[in-house]
Amino acid sequence: MIEMKIEKFLWLCFCLNLALNIAIAVGPPTCPADVGSDCASGSGEWEGEFFPGIPKIKYEGPQSKNPLSYKWYNADEEILGKKMKDWTRFSVAFWHTFRGTGADPFGAPTKLWPWEDGTNSVAMAKRRMRANFEFLEKLGLDRWCFHDRDVAPDGKTIEETNANLDEVVALAKELQGTKIRPLWGTAQLFFHPRFMHGAATSSELGVYVYAAAQVKKAIEVTHYLGGENYVFWGGREGYQTLLNTNMERELDHMARFFEAAVAYKKKIGFNGTFLIEPKPQEPTKHQYDWDAATAANFLRKYGLLDEFKLNIECNHATLSGHSCHHELETARINGLLGNIDANSGDPQIGWDTDQFLMDIQEATSVMLSVIRNGGLAPGGFNFDAKLRRESTDVEDLFLGHIAGMDTLARGLRNAAKLIEDGSLDELVRKRYQSFDSEIGAQIEAGKADFDMLEKKAKEWGEPRVASAKQELAEMIFQSAL
Repeated sequence: MIEMKIEKFLWLCFCLNLALNIAIAVGPPTCPADVGSDCASGSGEWEGEFFPGIPKIKYEGPQSKNPLSYKWYNADEEILGKKMKDWTRFSVAFWHTFRGTGADPFGAPTKLWPWEDGTNSVAMAKRRMRANFEFLEKLGLDRWCFHDRDVAPDGKTIEETNANLDEVVALAKELQGTKIRPLWGTAQLFFHPRFMHGAATSSELGVYVYAAAQVKKAIEVTHYLGGENYVFWGGREGYQTLLNTNMERELDHMARFFEAAVAYKKKIGFNGTFLIEPKPQEPTKHQYDWDAATAANFLRKYGLLDEFKLNIECNHATLSGHSCHHELETARINGLLGNIDANSGDPQIGWDTDQFLMDIQEATSVMLSVIRNGGLAPGGFNFDAKLRRESTDVEDLFLGHIAGMDTLARGLRNAAKLIEDGSLDELVRKRYQSFDSEIGAQIEAGKADFDMLEKKAKEWGEPRVASAKQELAEMIFQSAL
């Protein structure tokens, strides 16, 4: 009798243990975030994973063959006395990553991510926001960037539009926690038909007023989310022809717009940096902030030099006929380098393709400027880059960012090698060493007049001109790649 009771007890324990193991194995739902799944809650908000097949991306080193790993980006590794994550301050661009469709002027969208329901509703916007933060968590990043209209849909009135934005931003604030924040926010002032003549430079007073209201709200939202910067990109701030354009008046209007933005920023206590993003053209024929030098001159003319820095985009640099390195150095030596939109264009296509930066040589040049600038904080590197039209797997979103991060991390390592070696800096020093003299110092101090210089020219005779050693400089640079 006792033996039978023991057997029953043991059988009961076995069954309970089996049931418990099954429950643990099943756990909470982790099904993919597609519209046909059963993971939506009663409120319609997604509760499962958006990227169930993707692990958290970790550093595995250059020898790793795992595409879902970092080969060169090791966040906490110190380079020249600063952690790699502090040199780079990487950020995900919400618009390209979660609103990019693969459409181009010649073809329909090719991407409809599993979680998309085909609408631009507030509910869908909130689902995208949840996907954004899962994406950041799996990449190990703590910064993101956004346009207001990419985050939440337009309403029929400004009030309704702002209410939509507030609802989605409240969720973003909750999901951010204490560690994540926007690298920067901005207002989308180029897509809607009302902005066809521009926003701050529109010939229509009503559009100028509307743009001011939209930027006011976007600054408030960026401030609320703890954003570190705010960007002005004037995609429509320019002209198609001068025949119907009062360029002087438009530039004056844009300056007044920026002055009002600065005043409002100070009024609400937003301490983030204002950034202007230069671009020469596209969609306009000529954009007023053509390149870094043009933007710097605009700021200088209107007394705004102390209120703004520049957000340099590499693809925009090449569109203006410059290298990214040139634009970064122009911004840096003017004290205006604030942020970098990390991407590249295809020289064969010649337009703004917004590809992930994969060129190690360019990345090394970029990081030389960043190191010479002492870093980018409170700015960073924003991946203003999108998948190619033909890349349609969810995994591709991760592969693009991993490759972009590794490219810049490798560029950082190369630039550090060049600086530690010192050969390139020594070559440059020697090239200008004739100015390391008494007369050279007088020239650089602005104390040498033409009478004195003429006297020296007669005394010294024909000057000796040394080799620039360009090939040696390129050899040294290439040796670090």
